[in-house]
Amino acid sequence: MSKQAIIIDCDPGQDDAINLLLAMSSPDEIDILGITAVAGNVPLARTERNARLMCDIAGRSDIPVYAGCARPMVRDLVTAEKVHGRTGIDGVEITEPVLPLQEQNAVDFIVDTLRAADDETITLVPTGPLTNIATAITKAPDILPKVKEIVLMGGAMRESGNHSPSAEFNILVDPQAADIVFKCGRPITQMGLDVSHQVLSTRERIDRIKKIDNQAAQATVGMLDFFNRHDTKKYNYVGAPLHDPCTVAYLLRPDIFEGKLCNVSIETQSELTMGNTAVDFWHVTDRPRNTNWIHAVDADAFYELLTSHLARFDK
Repeated sequence: MSKQAIIIDCDPGQDDAINLLLAMSSPDEIDILGITAVAGNVPLARTERNARLMCDIAGRSDIPVYAGCARPMVRDLVTAEKVHGRTGIDGVEITEPVLPLQEQNAVDFIVDTLRAADDETITLVPTGPLTNIATAITKAPDILPKVKEIVLMGGAMRESGNHSPSAEFNILVDPQAADIVFKCGRPITQMGLDVSHQVLSTRERIDRIKKIDNQAAQATVGMLDFFNRHDTKKYNYVGAPLHDPCTVAYLLRPDIFEGKLCNVSIETQSELTMGNTAVDFWHVTDRPRNTNWIHAVDADAFYELLTSHLARFDK
C-alpha cells in the first residue's frame, strides 16, 4: 500500500480521539499533513485542545493542529457533552498539551495545502460536522480537483438518527455544510451509523486493548470505559459503537468493509427531518450516485486492526 496523504478534520470526542491514535500509529501507511479541529461534540476550544493532547499521547509532535470554525455555517451550535462528558474525552487525564496550536486558521490551512498539491493527491477525513470542509470549498472551489477522496463519518439510513429521530449528530449540527460537501463532485466514502453500529466496544475487546502497556492504549481504554456508559444504556448494546475510527480503518483495510455507490442528499429545510441523509440505496431516483455508502464491516477484523496498531506505540 502506498502512503496516503490525508487531512483529518475532527471534533474530539472519544471516538474522534481514538481515530486520531489509530491514524498516528500508522506512519508507514498514512501521512497526516495536519489535523483541523471544528466545533461539534464540544466547543472549539476543547476540540482543538483534545486533538493536541492526542498528539502528545501518541508522541507525534510532527503533526500540526489547527483550529477552525467555532459554529455552524447557518445554525446555532449544538454540542454533545451528555455523550462525551464535559471535556469531550472524559476517561483520560486532561493536561495542557505540549504541542502548540498553529496560528493559521484551519480553513486557510486546508485551502493552502490543497492548492499546493497535485491533482487528486490528498484525502480529506472529516469525523465531525462538515463546517471546516464546506467553508474551504465555498471560499476556494479551485481546491476540489486536488481532493482524491473524502472519507467521512456521518449520516444514517436504516439506523435512523442518534441525535434526532431522523439525523445523525455530525450532519444535524451543520446540514448546510453537509449539503455543500455532498454536492462538491469529488468521490465520497461515507461511514454512517449503519456501519458504525456494527463495531461495538465490548468488554472482551476493551480488555484485549487493556493488556497493551503503553499510554495510547491505556488512554483508549479509559475513553471507551466512559463512552460505553452512555451508549450501552441508550441502545441496550453490549458495547458502544465506535463511529469515527471506521474512517481510518477503511483507509488501512478497505477490504473489511462493504459499500454501494448511491446518491446521498441532505435535508436542509424541514425542522422535522433536518440533517437527514436520504440514501437512495435502491436507485429509485435519477439523482447522481455521489457516495460510496458503507453498510457492512467485519467487526472482528476491525478490532484486530485497532488493537494491533495501538500496540505499535510500544516501539
